[in-house]
Amino acid sequence: MKLTIDDVKTRFIKHLGGEHGSIYASPGRINLIGEHTDYNGGFVFPGAVTQGMIAEIRPNGTRTIRAYSIDLKDYDEFSIDDEKGPNASHFRYIFGVVREMMALGVPVEGFDTAFAGDVPNGAGMSSSAALESCYAFAINDLFGDNKIDKMTLAKVGQATEHKYIGVNCGIMDQFASIHGKKGNLMRLDCRSGEFEYFPWNPQGYKLVLINSCVKHELVGSPYNDRRNSCENVVKHIAAKHPERQIETLRDCTWEDLEEVKDEVGETDTKRAKYVLGEKDRVLAVCDALEAGDYEKVGEMMYQTHEGLSKDYEVSCEELDFLNEVARDCGVTGSRIMGGGFGGCTINLVADELYPNFVETAKAKFKEKYGKTPIVIDVVIGDGSRKLC
Repeated sequence: MKLTIDDVKTRFIKHLGGEHGSIYASPGRINLIGEHTDYNGGFVFPGAVTQGMIAEIRPNGTRTIRAYSIDLKDYDEFSIDDEKGPNASHFRYIFGVVREMMALGVPVEGFDTAFAGDVPNGAGMSSSAALESCYAFAINDLFGDNKIDKMTLAKVGQATEHKYIGVNCGIMDQFASIHGKKGNLMRLDCRSGEFEYFPWNPQGYKLVLINSCVKHELVGSPYNDRRNSCENVVKHIAAKHPERQIETLRDCTWEDLEEVKDEVGETDTKRAKYVLGEKDRVLAVCDALEAGDYEKVGEMMYQTHEGLSKDYEVSCEELDFLNEVARDCGVTGSRIMGGGFGGCTINLVADELYPNFVETAKAKFKEKYGKTPIVIDVVIGDGSRKLC
């Protein structure tokens, strides 16, 4: 069901009373290609979607935030001066953004807020980044005279994940949520911060997500483990080449990896192999889009899935199954999207194949796993903004 402003306004008054505040929105995102490359200094190719987070916010003249999560039916109050902050992660995102904006010199005060989202849970569309971006944008507008630039707002969300949630994420999700532009994908250079908009209106093709509705809970922190593998390879390569400035795998070559593979071991070598390949694939997709060659785009998507599954090992049986169904149905491109271990595949599908692919994927997945996956048609929308 599509989230509306009226839904949020009604709940805001019901749970927080008084007059209405201002309403802000930030989107979730898809990523066409360039997975697990952002924290490796590489390229990503995201776009904002029409689903996202909406929040109503009203300054209350105190040092306290009164917050209501509409989706979770949960309420909490916490001081912006308390360094510990709330326990629940959905409120810690808000608290973290507030603290990071204060650190930038924004004179944040307390506020009342209610928020809700229609980003499908577990779909890898970055509902957390949408929430962080929504509040960073709103606080900049309400308390900061919009003096903080957009890229810094994205970094506020990233720092919130690092310091208050414990996820050592890259910048892509927050960047896409803040910078999104209707009808455009973006190529972001995660090393330099430079980005470029690419018009996205593929005639004869659709982008569709198939949400497996699966999320595997794994022992430890598999996301951080993979980041550590990449950093270990970089450390060994940098030690061999002190004459070069080597900070991430972006700065490394295939020859560099060959030099250190025996030192770092098979697992870390496989992780780095995937990242170096993905760096090349993103640039190949950019060239293909400029040439209108969607078959090439699709070929790169399949290669990315293979790398994420076999080398980076962040796929799972259900996602590999959906990828195979896509191949069998003649889908142009298909791959796992997001951090992994569940969630969605993103699929580039020719219009004439779309109905059969969607029905086949749903039927075969239900037959094998006993549940029907959710189909999410992708519409590329705008980034963070004030609604009213």
